[in-house]
Amino acid sequence: MDPCPFVRLIVESLALKLPAAAAKPAAGSGIHPSTTPCYAKLKIKNFPSQTALLPLCIAGGDPPESSPSSATFHHDPDALRRISSKPATTIKLSVFTGRMGRTCGVSSGKLLGSVQVCVNLGNLQTRGCVYQNGWVKLDGGAAGTEPAARLHLTVRSEPDPRFVFQFGGEPECSPVVFQIQGNIRQPVFSCKFNADRSNRSRSLPSDFNTSNRVWARTFSGERDNNRVGRERKGWMFIVYDLSGSAVAAASMVTPFVPSPGSDRVSRSNPGAWLILCPNGVSISSWKPWGRLEAWRERGPTDGLRYKFELITDAGLTSGAPIAEGTVSVKKGGEFSIDNSRSDSALSFLLKNRGFVMGSSVEGEGKVSKPVVQVGVQHVTCMADAALFVALAAAVDLSMDACRLFSRKLRKEFCHDEQESIN
Repeated sequence: MDPCPFVRLIVESLALKLPAAAAKPAAGSGIHPSTTPCYAKLKIKNFPSQTALLPLCIAGGDPPESSPSSATFHHDPDALRRISSKPATTIKLSVFTGRMGRTCGVSSGKLLGSVQVCVNLGNLQTRGCVYQNGWVKLDGGAAGTEPAARLHLTVRSEPDPRFVFQFGGEPECSPVVFQIQGNIRQPVFSCKFNADRSNRSRSLPSDFNTSNRVWARTFSGERDNNRVGRERKGWMFIVYDLSGSAVAAASMVTPFVPSPGSDRVSRSNPGAWLILCPNGVSISSWKPWGRLEAWRERGPTDGLRYKFELITDAGLTSGAPIAEGTVSVKKGGEFSIDNSRSDSALSFLLKNRGFVMGSSVEGEGKVSKPVVQVGVQHVTCMADAALFVALAAAVDLSMDACRLFSRKLRKEFCHDEQESIN
């Protein structure tokens, strides 16, 4: 099982020294760097821009040894092929003072200057490189004899090989999952989806023993089955290896239900999945690996909100979710777990820092064949990869589980014909 080449371009150790005039703004100027952090916008051609806060350094001081502000750009094999044909790629950092965001359509920050760093990623699939490490003067800084603002930054690249998988069909259609390497597509998993709403026990494998059911109730936040109302429940997605053995699963343990007086799954009452793996004792015994919550987010953008936590021997990693974010219901997006900028708590839970996994999520009503990327340091065997495939399926299926209850689901999700569409 060979990985695909990826390269991470990392911008970190950011800090800013302002000239004396800028450090003492005039009254009413609205720029207060000492209390309102400065920030930088980072841009590479053909990549979305990123924003990072800039801590201030006093004159003559050293930059902080570690800064929470950083940005990372991921270059996949296609991007590497495009980049390798060019002599260099430029990353531009534009530095602003004042507040982030826009007021009446106009940027609230004041441009202080910019820096450009040239990088060459064409031959860096097996080794890292540092392109910049230290202080640089901002272009467009203070004129005349006034000292210019200076930016400290480290720009480096490192190889980041990943295994890439793609579902051969929508998860609810029990697809085959392929490993992708260049133009080669090799089947590595088969999957089975079941959505028997009439039997709650179908949300867990039939071979679960008594102890398994105890923790299942503990993590499910199980609701009263006799409660009057609509439910989407009992969904199960099982991943099999090529020998036909079940190696991972995603089980809907908390039904997705609409909030009272509403037709949407809300933050106060999310649905939940358990991601399961064999416990190594016997082929008929499983244990929980992670828990995914999902709900329909209100706000300017209608989105699927998610929170994923690992499950350790002590229980859930409450207070330190491994991943949380929002995916646009209309446009779709990506679910990702990236430990690059995590605190020590997450670094402890995820034994290797860096990219963990990412999976594509299509918008509501669109054909979805998730592409799953997994960092090689997190895969020691195919069963490890299967867990991330099951997690990707749970995220994708949550887009359907959180569909407004005024809308109908396709027939694969429902045995009740009144709630299905063709």
